[in-house]
Amino acid sequence: MAISIKPLADRVIVAPAAAEEKTKSGIIIPDTAKEKPQRGEVVAVGAGKTENGTLVQPQVAVGDQVLYGKYAGTEITIDGQDYLIMKESDIFAIL
Repeated sequence: MAISIKPLADRVIVAPAAAEEKTKSGIIIPDTAKEKPQRGEVVAVGAGKTENGTLVQPQVAVGDQVLYGKYAGTEITIDGQDYLIMKESDIFAIL
């Protein structure tokens, strides 16, 4: 999944996973009740941040499945696809 945008510094672009369509018991969830996903795939990574004059490389890489905060990042749309752009520190874990 190649995109035409490159994040700066320690920013990461994540393609959120699709929201759950129905519960485990089979009840269909309406659009108004769906929760925002908290996992997704990293599609672009910045060069890293500078601390004390040295460049700190990002810990995530393109293709990583990650968990992030419920309200993390800023929603953007590129070529009709929704993405989140966030700081690497907003990512909690790599799956």
